[in-house]
Amino acid sequence: MILITGGAGFIGSVLAKQLNILGHTDLVIVDKLEDSIKWKNLRGIKYLEYIHADELFNGDYDDLIADTDMIFHMGACSSTTEKNMDFLMKNNVAYTQALFRFAATKNIPFIYASSAATYGAGEQGYEDNHNEIPNLMPLNPYGYSKQLVDEWILKEESKPEHWFGLKFFNVYGPNEYHKEDMRSLVHKSYEQILAAGKVKLFKSYKSEFKDGEQLRDFIYVKDVVRAMIELSDPDKSIHSGIYNLGTGKARTFLDLTKATFKAMGITPNIEFIEMPDALRNQYQYYTEAHVRKLMTALPGFEFTNLENGIHDYIQNYLMKENPHC
Repeated sequence: MILITGGAGFIGSVLAKQLNILGHTDLVIVDKLEDSIKWKNLRGIKYLEYIHADELFNGDYDDLIADTDMIFHMGACSSTTEKNMDFLMKNNVAYTQALFRFAATKNIPFIYASSAATYGAGEQGYEDNHNEIPNLMPLNPYGYSKQLVDEWILKEESKPEHWFGLKFFNVYGPNEYHKEDMRSLVHKSYEQILAAGKVKLFKSYKSEFKDGEQLRDFIYVKDVVRAMIELSDPDKSIHSGIYNLGTGKARTFLDLTKATFKAMGITPNIEFIEMPDALRNQYQYYTEAHVRKLMTALPGFEFTNLENGIHDYIQNYLMKENPHC
């Protein structure tokens, strides 16, 4: 049985769907649906049980989760603007620690979501070497919560034989509509084009970057899921550790925006606007995953290029199924 936390969320629901396609319907979905619309992500997915995240360890489901033989821990508060550190310590840190201890006790594979937000402004680079991780300086509470988990797991003596922490870079793709401000720029651009026929991008405040030429490592959610499933193979246990999960090729916001216009069949119309003062001191101008380590664990793995990923996302999801989500 496979337990997926955050199973109704963006990456978790795409993962659950792909596991279904591969023949796995023995899924337990753990999440907090509340009054959000992300319940829609569960439509069409076959699973055994849904458990509210706050009830997973209350004893009511002990018999069920005793049969767990793999955990994908995608659930967390992923808002980079969340300021309540006490909440993040409980929701992101302590919850992950409890799940990791459970996986270690049962010695079952454990794959969890870390984040590229742990790299802060990138002053230490984007190298996923375990020895460098304690030196990272996240810029926001969310990134710090993920940093705390990474450092804690590296120091833990009791670990499952097979575990991976994945530092996701800028993920985009189907099922992210519910994430509001945390949606990818692809989704935001799509909606701006529908509403106004143009996309607004932040101006640059660094001379070495022209407007719109800020760089990110954008990765398609389908590639993220493929990589996670491949890493869940027991034969990969020898490679257990914390890894970057990005393409290793940074692209500009202009590249992304132009690809969005092209996928929609519309001539690009881009306006550069002032960046809010609150963002200027914590804004990343460049992120690019070092993926040498990942390629050792997944030799031959190929990423979808940005233009093809955006075309698939817009043509086969945003425009086809639900053009306003």
